[in-house]
Amino acid sequence: MRMNESLQDRYAPHNCCFGCGPSNEKGLRIKSFVEGDEVVCEFHPEEHHQAFPGMLNGGICGALLDCHSNWTAAWHLMTQAGTEKPPCTVTADFHVRLLRPTPLDTTVRLRAKIAESTGDRAIVEATLEANGRITATCRGTFVSVKEGHPAYHRW
Repeated sequence: MRMNESLQDRYAPHNCCFGCGPSNEKGLRIKSFVEGDEVVCEFHPEEHHQAFPGMLNGGICGALLDCHSNWTAAWHLMTQAGTEKPPCTVTADFHVRLLRPTPLDTTVRLRAKIAESTGDRAIVEATLEANGRITATCRGTFVSVKEGHPAYHRW
């Protein structure tokens, strides 16, 4: 089952994050959707996202995986806690492996799942696919922040 509204639009419509903020007109503005036990996203790269002709910049690949994984963790922590809104989560660490160049002229697909979780943190594993092939992977730890942290109440 898929939600009709992205996690970002539903829970953080005024967020200005470069990767996932709906209100950042110069950002990537990804849209993450819950589908069963994973969170998915489709992204349409543009020419200014390139590293070299025809290929997506590795830093953009990392930003896509980071923000999408963070929303996967926030969704999971909200579901686990039984709350109506996700906690504000931040990246504690994430490791990206760029397996092959990611073509710029196609829609890329992100998939993320919870690998482990305890209390206020979740470890997420994610992939970036283009033309049916995985081009990058990510594993990261995402933590719910407390009052006093700069990201607290950002959505």
